[in-house]
Amino acid sequence: MSLVLLKSAELVYDSNMKKKTTQKTDYKPIADFLYEVGILAKTPRSGFHFLGSGHQSVAEHLNRVGYIGYVLAMLDGTVDPGEVVTLCLFHDLGEARTSDLNYVHQKYANADENKAIDDLSRTLPFGDHIRKMIKDLKERTRKEALLAKDADQLEWILSLKEQADAGNTRAKTWIPSAVKRLRTEAAQELAPVIQRTPSDDWWFSDKNDKWWITRNKQV
Repeated sequence: MSLVLLKSAELVYDSNMKKKTTQKTDYKPIADFLYEVGILAKTPRSGFHFLGSGHQSVAEHLNRVGYIGYVLAMLDGTVDPGEVVTLCLFHDLGEARTSDLNYVHQKYANADENKAIDDLSRTLPFGDHIRKMIKDLKERTRKEALLAKDADQLEWILSLKEQADAGNTRAKTWIPSAVKRLRTEAAQELAPVIQRTPSDDWWFSDKNDKWWITRNKQV
């Protein structure tokens, strides 16, 4: 690189750094945003009302969707797990303002999610990034977004299986339609394993273990 070009690059860098250091961040909208996402912990997932058992907040749903997204990204092996997890975390963000409309509700009511996202992100310094993620999730042209959507569906399948295992026979009949929505190979291969695995198997697989009788204590 010539000395002239080098000096020119240094001037551009210095100018950008001065802008960054002199531009003051307004933290008030950020504080509002953090309070807003807290509402997701108080916003119920309405599908359980129709199912007849179980309950879950949107925040609880997002938590497990994030873990599922990480798993799917790792199984896929061609995407950034962090990006997939972030998409999972934000995929129902608009429900802080619109609430959760399940499949029955959506037959008759329309939530303006685009307006909700535009309004909540308008004053945020990272608002453009949020809008880009929501757009990406809607278009689902990238594998990261497809994996995030499949993580959303798998979380619902897991929830239904838990309710079926607890005795809700209706829950089992809801699972096939959710399975048909899966689009990625990793999710399609994982779904049948979820369906045949008892939801308590991770801790109670050996029901004949003496631990469940004595807890290794002398009796």
